[in-house]
Amino acid sequence: MTTATHDVRRSLKAGDLPGAVRALRPHAETASPAELAKATRELADAAGFADLARAAKTAARRPRDPQALYDFGYACVERGVSFLAVAPLRHAFALAPDSRRLLAELVSALEDGHRHAEAAALLAARGDRLPAWPETYLLVHNTLCAGDFDGARAAAIRLPAPQDEAWIDAHGRQRRMLGRAELAREAGPFDGRDLRGWHFALTGSLLGTLSPYGYAAGMTGRYAFLGDSHALARRGLDRLALALAAAGQRPTSVSLLPGRADRILGLAAAGVLGLPAVPYDPARTDTVVVAHDLNACDPDLVRTLRTRATGQVLHEHLTCWTDPPAVSADSSALLCQYAVAPWAAHGDRPADGRPEEDIARAVIEADPAPDEGDGQTPADPDAAFRAYAAAVAPGWLGGTRDRLDSPGPVPGSRFA
Repeated sequence: MTTATHDVRRSLKAGDLPGAVRALRPHAETASPAELAKATRELADAAGFADLARAAKTAARRPRDPQALYDFGYACVERGVSFLAVAPLRHAFALAPDSRRLLAELVSALEDGHRHAEAAALLAARGDRLPAWPETYLLVHNTLCAGDFDGARAAAIRLPAPQDEAWIDAHGRQRRMLGRAELAREAGPFDGRDLRGWHFALTGSLLGTLSPYGYAAGMTGRYAFLGDSHALARRGLDRLALALAAAGQRPTSVSLLPGRADRILGLAAAGVLGLPAVPYDPARTDTVVVAHDLNACDPDLVRTLRTRATGQVLHEHLTCWTDPPAVSADSSALLCQYAVAPWAAHGDRPADGRPEEDIARAVIEADPAPDEGDGQTPADPDAAFRAYAAAVAPGWLGGTRDRLDSPGPVPGSRFA
């Protein structure tokens, strides 16, 4: 029995399926394709993934068959364990280096693991043989997500407009990303720690605040677990107000989404901005739509937010950076992995059952002074944020609100 299989069986015997997945990570690119396939088959059988189990069984029997390895890698990607797909797909690509299908699937597996620099290097290695669509498009995307703006821009110059209409939206989205990156580079350091700059470049969202804890210990401005507060919600709304003013946006209302948390924050926003609160209507113009957490909203409602009405600004308080929402907000108060709202039940603390208007008033009346934190986060005064928002305003609020399933080049520690 191989070490990989042994480690998987030990976790499965304990009834720990997530633990079995974690047990395979150290072996994902050190075990032979046959060994990895055998261990993955046991995992797939336990999870009830018959397609992955069949593909793994075949790959274990035929570890030098490019098709078998491709099918195994493809099934891993489809089942959400892309880290297991990289090694078999690399082996398959080495056996069939001219296969565009293998190259595309290997790039997909690397992207899923946010290994953008590796994906870009793999594509760039094809040189002049790299086709334009979608390969050069993917080269630009991964080069940018890896933090190499100059390289992405140089590759984009070689990318012609797509002939296939299916790629037109993607091409437009990428051009907007490059345009925002240019603005972000002019407005700030745009380096490996510029979380606000890269978040804006890649998603089009203005990040209002940075976490004052753990910046130098791997968080770089993000939160992992957050016990939220009324004061932090108020501070996020104040930053929204600064961004609107700096960009010359003059909304005439605040649109309330139907969720309780969304309505609380929306009513608070109406008070802070001095605007009337109205029910959400996708066609309403010149309005600020306020969400507490888009991942907690009705998916059908969120889909209506992908395309913005004229003058519509979408503000989200909690933006999950490890599982981004289906649309990217125009303004995010903060980035976190998991948070508990100040009015939600938590541990021995019961939920705040007061009317939404009363909790909104508590947010409005909260002290918005920043938390001093551990003293390691760079200073982020209001004046600097206002100047930043004004500098990037030409690229803000343009195009569709698209999801980007990547944290970009700025590192951030996360819970397993």
